[in-house]
Amino acid sequence: MSLKIFNALEHQKTDSGFTLAQAINSGIKNSDSSIGVYAGDAQSYKTFSLLFDPIICEYHEFSKNKKHKPDISRLILPSLDPEEKYIRSTRIRVARNLKGFSFPCHISLSQRRKLEKKIVSALDRLKDDLRGKYYSFESIDEKELKRLKKENLWFQKGDRFQDAAGINSDFPKCRGIFHSFDKRFMVWVNEEDHLRIISLERTSDISSVYNRLSRALPTLNQNLDFSRDKTYGYLTSCPTNIGTSMRAGVHIRLEKLERNKDLLHDLVRTYNLQIRGTGGEKTKIRHAVFDISNRQRLGISESRIIQNLHNGLLAIIKAEQNL
Repeated sequence: MSLKIFNALEHQKTDSGFTLAQAINSGIKNSDSSIGVYAGDAQSYKTFSLLFDPIICEYHEFSKNKKHKPDISRLILPSLDPEEKYIRSTRIRVARNLKGFSFPCHISLSQRRKLEKKIVSALDRLKDDLRGKYYSFESIDEKELKRLKKENLWFQKGDRFQDAAGINSDFPKCRGIFHSFDKRFMVWVNEEDHLRIISLERTSDISSVYNRLSRALPTLNQNLDFSRDKTYGYLTSCPTNIGTSMRAGVHIRLEKLERNKDLLHDLVRTYNLQIRGTGGEKTKIRHAVFDISNRQRLGISESRIIQNLHNGLLAIIKAEQNL
């Protein structure tokens, strides 16, 4: 950030009182942060546009004269890995924040409690295979806690980047997770964003996972008003997640491509995908299991993200087979 931008924004505040100092605190405290900027509310994107716009345009390769157009229409795609030789699991999540509330790095405890109650009420109205139970971090018993952790349904307190941003304030109060009875649909409440809405399966059936999410989102939106911008799509705490706010990916075992990483990285770039460690961001690859997901989130629709991922994974699996 240039001194000129800093001087222009130093004394600016959003209506909720969020300041430039708060927005950049994580980056100041963590010099190794790749972005280091967080939004405290939806208005942050306009009040501090001199800071946010260049970051968004560079990271997402997006021009502000464009408009983000969502599309969560149902998809039917051919099976990627019918013999389940490569893909271990499929997971698609989106982030959402609610209008009228500050985002997690700036929200008060009383607001957070009101927000949790509102979200849980909406989750209770889900039907059919989306029905499930909410587990509050404040009142969960030890037996349930161990089960959630063992099944990787639990989320941890945020890392040092989130901590410096203020996202961890009052943890674990007003946090919790909801999962459907079949454990294929899940919602994290008050993590980095108000909601992380997740569809997952231990299969390679991307259509099934995506279509479940595409059914859940309109249902939740009937009772929850999501924060959205015409240009930037769904607004999130971190500007890297705006747009669709979708991360769609698989855990895939690639023993041969692990020894031919140049080829794998070429394929990933070709299909606008990205590789993360086996345990997610900032983790190592273990036992040749890669987390491969979409790189684009803004300026592309949800359905196009899934189609690109499907095409990319087909090419990656074919390369693995041919080596």
